[in-house]
Amino acid sequence: MGTGILEAIEGLEKENANLQPELVTAERARELLSAYARAEKLVSFGIAALSRKLDDSAELARLTGSSVAKAKNVVATAKVMASSEDLSSALQHGDISLDQASEIAAAEESAPGAASELVAVAQEPPFHVLREKARKVKLEAEQHRDLAGRQHRARKARSHSNELGMVHIHMELEPHLGAPIAVRAEAEAQRLDRRAKAEGRKEPFECHLADAYALMLSGSGRGRAKRPELVILVSHEVAKRGWTHVQEGESCKIPGLGPVSPRVAKEIASDAFLNGVFYDGKDLRNICRWTRNTPIEVRLALELGEPPDFDGIRCVDCGNRFRPENDHLDPHIRGGPASTTNLKPRCYSCHRAKTERDRKAGRLKPRTAKRAPP
Repeated sequence: MGTGILEAIEGLEKENANLQPELVTAERARELLSAYARAEKLVSFGIAALSRKLDDSAELARLTGSSVAKAKNVVATAKVMASSEDLSSALQHGDISLDQASEIAAAEESAPGAASELVAVAQEPPFHVLREKARKVKLEAEQHRDLAGRQHRARKARSHSNELGMVHIHMELEPHLGAPIAVRAEAEAQRLDRRAKAEGRKEPFECHLADAYALMLSGSGRGRAKRPELVILVSHEVAKRGWTHVQEGESCKIPGLGPVSPRVAKEIASDAFLNGVFYDGKDLRNICRWTRNTPIEVRLALELGEPPDFDGIRCVDCGNRFRPENDHLDPHIRGGPASTTNLKPRCYSCHRAKTERDRKAGRLKPRTAKRAPP
């Protein structure tokens, strides 16, 4: 035992010595990159399995040249692998990476048996889709185990400066507190972005978002958003029982973020606009208006996400949750309605790509050339 890995290392060293990326074609580079990636996944299994035997994060960090925090995560993943054949087998055969295994292990620990489904999700990129699914599985399982109390105890904030002298402010807030702050900051950043474009300045949206948080923290930001700053979806049965607990198949959550305590939801409901959502399976009651402006009822329905999960909005193409835009499946210019059946969320890049596909298919007018300045 062990001679095989030593021979494999020797062979890999020879491959590295002979590797000349600038001399290979792009197609060959992709083949080699795929092989190296698979080799890394296979090696990850050995590292995880042996780290479980040693159970020493400090030594693992030293041997792998990683941080102690990452080493602790590897050891935790390895311990879950011992009781999950699906997870262990997937990493052993190079079907998933160690990072993917860590996400799956965290969900498997809270919801035993979840690894089988998550391993299948991991086969389809991008990585954030797996992370999102694993997080959802974990939170739904933990909802019945004093999740709200643990979230409250886990809140924290810290700050530090980097090598450029920039100040990093990091906060971890309970969902019902953090969600409205994030929505207000994004609304302020969008205003700053529009103003910058009008003035001929072009900066990444993240820069405007940083300015928005700075304005809000200093008390100068407007921070008013068109969409609701906080939406909590509560099953009628939870409210009927007195907002005490959530049973299997019921919801008390912020779509896109996760569960909140029924007690917290009740406090917020005492001073909030209440809306009833009626659905049958995956069929949400449709509201149509033939206009570019989206009715408030439709906006609210879109914010909730697709029934019956109501897991918030994300790009239908890539799964990204950052700044999704409502895209008309049947373009507005062709009479497409502003309805839940005709509006789907897409991130900026996917929205532009879909618009170009519509234009090439003749569903939109050709792009007009910009007029030259006089």
